[in-house]
Amino acid sequence: MLRDHLTPIVCLVGATGTGKTAAALTLARHFPVTVINADSRQVYRDVPIITAQPDAAEQAQCPHLLYGFLGMDETVSAGRFMDEARKAVASCQENGRENDRASGRMPVLVGGTGLYLRALAGGLANIPDVPAQVREAVLQECADHGPEALHARLSDVDPDYATRIHPRDRQRVCRALEVFQSSGRPLSWWHTHARSAQGLELFIIGLRLPRPELHARLARRIDVMLELGAIREIQRAWEGCPNPEATGFSGIGCRELLAHLRGETSLEEAKDLWLFRTRAYAKRQETWFNNIPEVHWISAGDQAAVVRLVETLAAGPRVGSGLRTDPNTYRSI
Repeated sequence: MLRDHLTPIVCLVGATGTGKTAAALTLARHFPVTVINADSRQVYRDVPIITAQPDAAEQAQCPHLLYGFLGMDETVSAGRFMDEARKAVASCQENGRENDRASGRMPVLVGGTGLYLRALAGGLANIPDVPAQVREAVLQECADHGPEALHARLSDVDPDYATRIHPRDRQRVCRALEVFQSSGRPLSWWHTHARSAQGLELFIIGLRLPRPELHARLARRIDVMLELGAIREIQRAWEGCPNPEATGFSGIGCRELLAHLRGETSLEEAKDLWLFRTRAYAKRQETWFNNIPEVHWISAGDQAAVVRLVETLAAGPRVGSGLRTDPNTYRSI
């Protein structure tokens, strides 16, 4: 039984493919839980298969929030996510709200997007507004020369941040350059030195697998996604938003299948590149979370260990057990 005044905010993190959704649903069988998405790709409603969103049967087991609420051409920033997630957490912690299934339940954040968790745990950088002309100039340069060229320039002015993002991550590359050009300081400096909104205390449980086992699981997951209709899904998404620059198509899996759909690669080439990029992303995620000392690591699949951790957390005071608002905690993410 959860004590209302000690209701923890649990986060399930780890590399893609480690079974975070399954662990959350295990918790839902033992506690009154509301699952809150903390993955930057699972916000897109048109690609639930490719982004591995919980399916209808899984979502029926307990309330799920912040999944599939954006169109392919929409963008969610860390700031917007923080606002939405804080509202979701607050709705869980308010008991007995009429017509609200999520209220009075333990919030369980599930995902592998470190930037989102950093925003919740430590607040956001108080970055000055970027003038419209600077933003437009950076976007035009990206359109003319491609995100990789801008990423190379970013590596010169902000190598710390450049190493954390993919060279084709158009949104983050442009954001980092426009902040540097308008403020004279790299984005990594702002993230470290200029915190604003107070963060939340998060109790973080990390799931991990041996690398060979994880790689095999990721390869199988791609096959399963294709069996479930991933190609039809990307075709419908393209019909609804025929813009290759739309943010929703920039995620791993989406961009490889879109390239195949447009006749640029074979299906086998798309699958190979999809798996290669997924493995690389999983490695980056492991590095991010390994650098956070507050993570309570368990072996993926050991659902009983997840339950025991949360039982201990819910049973009594939590002194020094969670991730608090230290602005340097996520410096490596």
